[in-house]
Order: sequence, then structure tokens, then C-alpha cells
Amino acid sequence: MRSSRTPAIAFAAEAAAAAESAPALGSLPVWKLEDLYPSPTAAEFTRDLERAEKDTLAFEAKWKGKLSQAAAATGNAGIGAALGEYEALDDLLGRLASYAGLTYYSDMTNTANGKFFGDVQAKLTDLSAHLLFFTLELNRIDDAVMNACMDRDPTAGHYRPWIVDLRKDKPFQLEDQIEQLFLEKSMTGAGAFNRLFDETLASLRFTVDGEALPLEATLNLLQEADPERRRAAALALSATFKENIRIFVLVTNTLAKDKEISDRWRGFEDIADSRHLSNRVEREVVDALASAVKAAYPRLSHRYYAMKAKWLGMEQLNFWDRNAPLPESPDRIIPWDEAKETVLSAYGRFAPEMAAIAGRFFDGGWIDAPARPGKAPGAFAHPTVPSAHPYVLVNYLGKPRDVMTLAHELGHGVHQVLAGGQGALMCQTPLTLAETASVFGEMLTFRALLDQTKDRRERKAMLAQKVEDMINTVVRQIAFYEFERKVHTARKQGELTAETIGELWLSVQAESLGPAIGISEGYEAWWAYIPHFIHSPFYVYAYAFGDCLVNSLYAVYRQAEAGFQDKYFELLKAGGTKHHSELLKPFGLDATDPSFWAKGLSMIESLIDELEALDETP
Repeated sequence: MRSSRTPAIAFAAEAAAAAESAPALGSLPVWKLEDLYPSPTAAEFTRDLERAEKDTLAFEAKWKGKLSQAAAATGNAGIGAALGEYEALDDLLGRLASYAGLTYYSDMTNTANGKFFGDVQAKLTDLSAHLLFFTLELNRIDDAVMNACMDRDPTAGHYRPWIVDLRKDKPFQLEDQIEQLFLEKSMTGAGAFNRLFDETLASLRFTVDGEALPLEATLNLLQEADPERRRAAALALSATFKENIRIFVLVTNTLAKDKEISDRWRGFEDIADSRHLSNRVEREVVDALASAVKAAYPRLSHRYYAMKAKWLGMEQLNFWDRNAPLPESPDRIIPWDEAKETVLSAYGRFAPEMAAIAGRFFDGGWIDAPARPGKAPGAFAHPTVPSAHPYVLVNYLGKPRDVMTLAHELGHGVHQVLAGGQGALMCQTPLTLAETASVFGEMLTFRALLDQTKDRRERKAMLAQKVEDMINTVVRQIAFYEFERKVHTARKQGELTAETIGELWLSVQAESLGPAIGISEGYEAWWAYIPHFIHSPFYVYAYAFGDCLVNSLYAVYRQAEAGFQDKYFELLKAGGTKHHSELLKPFGLDATDPSFWAKGLSMIESLIDELEALDETP
């Protein structure tokens, strides 16, 4: 892509080329980033960046050192007014950051995109340093004074959930100058290594049968019916990861040490406590989840993979056979329009409003679907800011799993639209609940398809795929969490070698996958491409939390009378204003109850039971 072309035009050209090479997919949409700004060089973007600087400096001059007095005032001189101004700035800075990030993720190998992203990040980090005082000063105000302020001033009271949430960070807050140093150094520290990881991954090519492929296309080959094709893809992945392992080891060591320094200065006891705090979930709840899943390994992944090995006529699966399709699986490519109809129909049967919101993503150019060189791998839903709208990125290749991924990310998108009503400060949902709508959307789509399927062989293939997806979401993510715990614990004793990290990876994989999967040479480097380890340490348990939660939530839905949908929408609209215990109470669910996790895991086990029964049916 030439840097002189605006992103929207360039992406459209590349999308057309991708569609032409895969006509069975149909016309794949590309997002319209001009809804944010026309181009990186547009006058609108420059104007907003200049306005952000002017307003930030004015905010600092007006409020810095004066929040204690503001807590005793009302009206334009009160805390409520300051919070309103701060929220408006947060929305403006978020819009600028979102545009730069989405432009970059559209093609991370484009040097113009990289420079634009880096320059905007630097500018916004500088501006954030001028705003840092606000939350630090707010947390220094005495609790009784702040409570009285919120009771007296309705505007301040509106932000009560955000203020209460912010004050949970108070015990880990450092002196102002140290906080500012941490913030400003983040761009040349953790931020720089995050970018190095992203650009390295985007530039890698994997040679399969003489063809050089990007990561997403190569991983997709692991779902091919041809075992030799899967093997060739796995060997290519292993070879390229090994060739570049020094970079991934350096990034991992640096970021683990960076986190250890931050945690030590802030006084966190456990290596994952900072994540638990940001998720607003208690360590005991996460420990209970991890223990329950690990105890269920034999009943879930070990049992299922043993069944799958038998179905594929193998004594033991190779590690590259884990997501291989069953012989019963249809191998046709699912066109984009069919995937769209499948998801929207499933959403609509649950609640027309949910389908209407999801439909806006298709109609408004909020989705980027083609897989193309340089584009960010995987999938995500970016909330941007409440004054704009979310965007969804997928790499759609027409596989059944791609349809489920679309349903997943649109669930996030619907959640983000509904929570946007809380405003920029309170719309962000903690990660543990942020996966609720996405996993629920997947479940709706799966159940709708399963109910329509009467053929026993097709039903078996669908159930098997769903079980695999749930194992990937629950078992695999808890194994990832355990791997991270081992890596970050070991890093405290010194720098880790590729061999050491590989050994830790293999130990958790062997435990979670079980004896039915053979782990051979090459797999020891497959930790290297997992972005969550880099961008969001210990994020991964949120997937297992969300899946088990939704399993329980869906069971309530199947048994519920009228009114479930309304309660569900209230949960999504709450954003970050309520704790998970408060949001789950209307459904009769409690994540602190040990039986809660057993309930969620039992649904996966029941699907395996159903598969086994189908297998025994003539």
C-alpha cells in the first residue's frame, strides 16, 4: 500500500484483490475509518489533535492542585464539573488513539502507518502526562469528604461508580512524579516491545509446499481435512517460530521484568494481582476457577481428544491434529453473506434489538473482514469511544469457526454499543464480564444451527466443533494462565532462555491436553505467537470466566420465563458501573459459590456425553 493513498481507499483495493482470489467467500467488507477521520493527514484530524493539546493544558491549569477545594464546592467550580470536562477530554483523546490504532492494525507492515501510529501515541502520552494529576488528586481526597461531595452534588454523584472504582487503586498509587515517569517511559518501554512483537508477527512468512503464507492463513491450514497439509503447516510454523525465537524471548523477558518492577513498586503481592484489580475480581474467585478447570481436565480435554483420536483412526493425535475436522464435517466454504445471515438470524431469535444493533456493523462499514498481508492476525472488537461507534476486525476465510468468531466479535460490538450510554469514563466493562456478550452470541449462533440440523453425522460434527471451541476457550486459556504464572514466577530469578520457556510451555500443554495428543519436537516454540501474553498479561482467564459464566447464564435462559432478555440487556448496558456479583444477582448466579464453576463446566461435559451417545448410535 502506498502511503500517499488514504487508508480507506487502500484497504478497499486490497479487499477487492482478496475477494477476487477467493470468489467463494463473496464480497468481503472493509471498515470505513473515515467515520472517525477522512485520513491521517486530514484537516479534521490535525484540528482535533491541536484541540486536544489546548484543552488538556487548559484543564491542567484550571484544576491541578485545586480538587480539594472543588470537593467542597458545587456547580462549575465543583468536582462534578471537573469530571464532565475530564470525560470530554477522555473521549477526544480516545477517538484520536482509536483512529491511529485501527489504521495501524489494518496494515502493520506499512511504514507510513507505523510512523503515524508511533507519532500519535507519543503525542497522546505527552498529553496524558498533563492529565495524570487528576486521578491521583481525587484519590488523595478523604473518603468522608468525597462521599459528602457526591451526596451533595448530583453531577458528581452521577460519576459515583467511577469514583468508587478508582479508589480501589488507591493502595497501589505512587507519588505523582513517579507515576508520571512510569507513564512517559511506557512508550519507550513496554509500548515499544509491544510494537516490536506486533510488527515481527505481521512480517513473518511460513513456507508451506513452496508457498509463503502469513500467520493467519497458515494457522487456518491446521483445520484442513488433509493430514499432510496440516503437518506441513505445523512444520512451517515451528520452523519460522524457531528462526525468530530470540526476538520473542527478548520481548517476553523484557515485559515480564517490566511488570515485576511495576508490581514491586506498587506493592502487589501476587504476580496476577494487578490484573485481578483491573478486572475488579477477587483473587480467590480466579483461583477457584483455575482449580475447577484443572480438576476437570480428565473429564473434558483428555476424554474428548481420546474420542477424537478414535474417530480419526489414530492411536494418538499429533499436536497439529487438535483442530482437525472430523470425517463428517462439511468442507464447503461458507460465503460471507451466509455467515452474516446465520449470525443475525440467531441474534434476532433471541432479541430483535440485538440483531438490529449487530446489523449496523454490516450496514455501516464497521467490519474489516478480508485476510490480507500485514493486517493484524486474529480478531477483535474495538470500542473506540461513545461519541463514535465500535469496529470489528476478523480474518474471514469461510470456515465454520470463522462464523463463530464473527458471532463472538459482534457480541462484543453489541455490548460496546449498549454500554456506550454510560459515557467515556464508565462504559468500559471489566474483562471478566467483557466476554459475556461475545460468548453468549456464539452460544446463540451454535444452538440455532444445531436445532436446524437433523442429520446425525452433521450434528456430530457440529457438536464436536463446539466442544473443541469450548475446550479452547476454557481448558486452553487456563493452561495459558498457568503458563504465564510459571514464566513470570521464574523470571524473578533471572532471564529465561528459549529452552526454559519452551519447557514451561510443554509442561502445561501436556497436563491440559492429556495423553491422547502427542507433543513432538517443534511445539516447544508455539507460545511465541500468543498476543495476550504480550499485550495483556494474565488476560486469558477472562475467556474461561466468560465461557463458564455464559454456560450458567444460558442454562438460566433456557429455563427462564419472559423477562430474561430485559435483564440481559440491563447487564450489558451497565458497562463498568457494577461489580460482577451485582450484575449476576438478578439471574440467581454467584461467582463466589464453588458450585458456580462446576455448573458451567458440566455443560461442556454434557455435550461430550451427547457426542459419545451419537457415536454409539447406529
